[in-house]
Amino acid sequence: MKRVGIMTSGGDCSGLNAVLEGAVKAADRRGYEVVGFSRGWEGILSPSDYRRLTVADVNGISALGGTILKTTNKGRFGAKLGAGGVRAIPDDILTEARDNLVALGIDALIVIGGDGSLSSALQLAELGVNIVGVPKTIDNDLSATDRTFGFSSAVQVAVEAIDRIRTTAASHDRVMLIETMGRHAGWIALRSGLAGLADAILLPEFPFRLVDFVEFLDDHQARNGCTIVVVAEGAMVEDKMVAREEGQGEVRLGGISNRLMEDIEILAPGRFDLRGAVLGHVQRGGTPNPADRSLALAYGAAAIQAVEAGAFNRMVAYQNLKMTTVSIAEAVGTLKNVTPNTLDYLTALELGVFIH
Repeated sequence: MKRVGIMTSGGDCSGLNAVLEGAVKAADRRGYEVVGFSRGWEGILSPSDYRRLTVADVNGISALGGTILKTTNKGRFGAKLGAGGVRAIPDDILTEARDNLVALGIDALIVIGGDGSLSSALQLAELGVNIVGVPKTIDNDLSATDRTFGFSSAVQVAVEAIDRIRTTAASHDRVMLIETMGRHAGWIALRSGLAGLADAILLPEFPFRLVDFVEFLDDHQARNGCTIVVVAEGAMVEDKMVAREEGQGEVRLGGISNRLMEDIEILAPGRFDLRGAVLGHVQRGGTPNPADRSLALAYGAAAIQAVEAGAFNRMVAYQNLKMTTVSIAEAVGTLKNVTPNTLDYLTALELGVFIH
C-alpha cells in the first residue's frame, strides 16, 4: 500500500478543501493511505503534526472555505523572498523534513501551494523526496496552467463589491477606489473590473502617470458624476508600488488605494470626493463557487494520478481543458501577466475604460 502525504501551504483561498477531497477519494479508490500534515511545512518538521485522512474525513468539505489542514505563509521552511526571489533553505531543515517523511513511510508528498511553497518543494526533492505539486495562487498568475482554483471565487466577491459600491458612488457623485489582490499580475482586478463595468482599471503590468489619471477623472466626473476605479494592490504609480518588507520574507503589498487618494488630493486639492475600499482577505475566504469547486476536485484527483504514474517533481496543470503535468521548475519560473493582447484588456479598451 502506498502512503501519500499531503499539505496546504502559503495563503489560503477558496477551493483548498476541494483539492483535499478530490485527492483523498481518488487515493481511496487505489487503496492508498493519505496522511495530512498540519500548517504546511511546519507539520512535517519536528514535532511533526499529522493525521490520517479518510473519505469520511473529507466527504463534503469541498463546500467549505479555508483548509481543514490549516496553513501558514511563515515558518522555518520559507523559500520566497518576494518578486521572484528565492532563498536556500538551510540543509539541516531540509534533512529534518526528509528524515521525518522517511520515518513515517511517506512514498510521495503532494504540496498544494504557490510559487514559494513549490520552490521549497524543489529543494526537498533534491534530497530524494518524491514531490507532486498542485498550484495554489488566487492571482491566477502561473504561466504553466490555464486556471487556478480560488481565482473565480475571488473575482465573484470583487464584482459583488463593485456592484454594491456603485450605488453609493452614484448617490454622492464620488470617485470610489476598490482595491483588489494582485501582487505582480492584475488578473483579479482586470476580470472583476471588466465584469463590474469599472470606469478605470489599474494593473501592476502597466505603470501610469498620476497627471494622466487626474485628467481622466476630471473628464469622467464632468460627464458622469461618479467614477468606479478598480486597482490591483501591486499597481504602480510612476513606476513605484506601495509595499513594505516583513523580516526576510515575502514583500507585503497593500495601501495603493489610500496612497492614490492622498496623491490625487495633493495634485488636485478639493476637486474630487474620494473614498476607498480595500477588499483584502474577503477575497480569500468563504465558500468556493461551482467553477472553483469542480476545478479543485480535478486538481486533487490528478495529483493522485501523478503519484500513481510516478510523475514526481512535477506540478499538475490545467491546459487546454485537460489535466497534465509540467516540471515544477518550469511552473515557478515564469509569471503569467496581463498583456496588451489579453482579451479582457482589449475589451476594456473598446469600452472606453482607463486601463493602465
